[in-house]
Amino acid sequence: MGLRLSDLAPAPGAKHKKKRVGRGPGSGHGKTACKGHKGQKARTGLEIPPWFEGGQMPLIRRAPKRGFNNKFRKKYAVVNLRDLNRFEPNSEIGPEELKKAGLVKKIETGIKLLAEGELTHPLKLKVHKASAAAIEKVKALGGEVVLLSQSEAVQ
Repeated sequence: MGLRLSDLAPAPGAKHKKKRVGRGPGSGHGKTACKGHKGQKARTGLEIPPWFEGGQMPLIRRAPKRGFNNKFRKKYAVVNLRDLNRFEPNSEIGPEELKKAGLVKKIETGIKLLAEGELTHPLKLKVHKASAAAIEKVKALGGEVVLLSQSEAVQ
């Protein structure tokens, strides 16, 4: 006949009965239902987060703090000259074009042009900030760098 679906069973000893708690004194798991007497872990709705340290001062608050985070820091999206060779010569490139090309993902405060690498042809660039060396390299090729105001930063 062969093996039937109804004949399938786990290996002996591989599976044991679920402990049924709170089912009377005869079960051996009655009264307090294996939770002991009182305390936080005996209550219903118990949910202790893994970082909870029993009410003592948490490690993150005990550890010494170092450094400084300036909440007024301006975060610029950086574009290097070597990345701009993909654009056509003499084309006008602004924040939107840089975003479409995938050179800039998120424009927070603005875009800053840096002089890393070499540019091979002239371009008209519209950015919020640029290093002096980057402006010099672009102008040497006959290009132009126009600095936009911070209010023109595209989100």
